[in-house]
Amino acid sequence: MITNLNPESALFIAEVNRIQQNLAVANTQVSSGLKINVASDAPDQIDNLLQLRANLQQNTQVQTNLTLATTDTDAADSALSSAIQLMDTATSLASQGATATTDAAGRLTIAQQIQALQQQMVSYSQTAVQGRFIFSGDQDSLPVYSWDSSAANPVTQAIDPASTRVIQDPAGGSFPASMTAQQIFDDRDPLTGNPNQDNVFNALNTLYQALQNNDTAGITNAIPLLKSASAQLNTAQSFYGNLEDRIQNATDYANNYTVELQTQISQVADADITSAAAELTQGNTELQAAFEMQGQMPHSSLFNYLG
Repeated sequence: MITNLNPESALFIAEVNRIQQNLAVANTQVSSGLKINVASDAPDQIDNLLQLRANLQQNTQVQTNLTLATTDTDAADSALSSAIQLMDTATSLASQGATATTDAAGRLTIAQQIQALQQQMVSYSQTAVQGRFIFSGDQDSLPVYSWDSSAANPVTQAIDPASTRVIQDPAGGSFPASMTAQQIFDDRDPLTGNPNQDNVFNALNTLYQALQNNDTAGITNAIPLLKSASAQLNTAQSFYGNLEDRIQNATDYANNYTVELQTQISQVADADITSAAAELTQGNTELQAAFEMQGQMPHSSLFNYLG
């Protein structure tokens, strides 16, 4: 039986195939920057690589959520700071209205100022970020409170939302994302539904009614309510101050975790470009040498064996 290839030719072809395969791998690594382009490149590393990439994707989403939470918290802090200043103004006006030197007409004028402050306070409860009402809990497409100047108590409640949203901490666990407008501005007894001492809306409305009625005693009695309401707003601002700190800590952790994951992924998947380029050079040199050696070898045919 006469074979198509003699042993030397078969060995030459096998060696050329080996060199070309190495060249193809090195070329892919240089062009893509990766040493793992398909699962067969490193089957023992694929599960680890996929898990690292999944962790990175999840952490990226956490970072996006933290950025949004930072925006909301900054807006809440700003609104509450303005609300506290407004309560200071209301307390000052109340003290002015309680003096004996202020007559009925003067108290009516102050009442109009208080009503404007009431309306402004409602607008703070409606603080929105990108169309989301940040004090509306799980129903952030609507404001909890609105203003109706024709009503005896012009602050009207439209919805009663729960607030179950939390912020995921990349270090583990989660923490509350916000307070609701009811908790901040309209604190009430859970059993009776009556306003508590620190109810912001009630304190302002109590003062307004006393001024309207030229009720000096009522104005004086409203001042402690205003101070309690101001303390309530300060408590709410402290909540958001603490929240800002927790978000910043979570953001710092997430940023560091991203770097760690990217480093691990790089160690597993990224090619050593310098080595791959050297492989290309060496492979091309070997391929050229193989062809040159093959060309210098003597060639025999069937006629060499026929007399």
